[in-house]
Amino acid sequence: MTNPKRGRGAERGAGMDASSSEGETATAAVTGPPRGERTKGDAPAARGALLAILSGPSGVGKDTIIDALRRRHPGTDYHYVVTCTTRARRPGEIDGVSYRFLTRDEFARLRQQGEFLEANEVHGHWYGTPRSQVREALAAGRDAILKIDVQGAQVVKETVPDALLIFLVPPSLEDLFHRLRSRATESVDELELRQRNAAIELARQDDYDYVVTNETGEVERTAERIDEIIAEEHRRHPERQVQV
Repeated sequence: MTNPKRGRGAERGAGMDASSSEGETATAAVTGPPRGERTKGDAPAARGALLAILSGPSGVGKDTIIDALRRRHPGTDYHYVVTCTTRARRPGEIDGVSYRFLTRDEFARLRQQGEFLEANEVHGHWYGTPRSQVREALAAGRDAILKIDVQGAQVVKETVPDALLIFLVPPSLEDLFHRLRSRATESVDELELRQRNAAIELARQDDYDYVVTNETGEVERTAERIDEIIAEEHRRHPERQVQV
């Protein structure tokens, strides 16, 4: 199925510069691992079920928006894909809920086995999307919601053309930098790298189907807008069958 461009640029952040930038990229390696073969027990995706990718620069509030979506949908409407990572667990994070925390050897083994829909290295740590989680959710008729970095989102889009890409942007770069500093989870060097990469990543927003501004203090409104986008996609493409 040809995937039409859906609402690009309709909700840009105020004051954001979408021009290209030079500098250090956020990732040292981006890979789309071999497409995992379906086994006899794998069911095809249900018609209408979506793979929705929520992406944006570090500090834009992806985790906060996911938490808001969980509160809005306490039942089984959405399945939130748990990303695997080799980075250390931060305070308050729960293994298997926030992320699945793996050693580098464990991650490398799964990657070699083709268990990831995409796998890439960001800020010195590996992240990967479990293919089986996405397949199981879509087969059950549930929308699979994937929180992912900018590099990984593009790999998934190449692998799954019917994926819906939603890009979160801050009201301004200054606001984003303030959020990064306020969370106090990175060293000075890590913070500087994330700030440099944020400007580069924001220049990629034209690659997405929708761009949504996550205004400071308006988490619920941002989550509501994402719900509206997903609902509109269901109305437009009720027969879409996403192949993973």
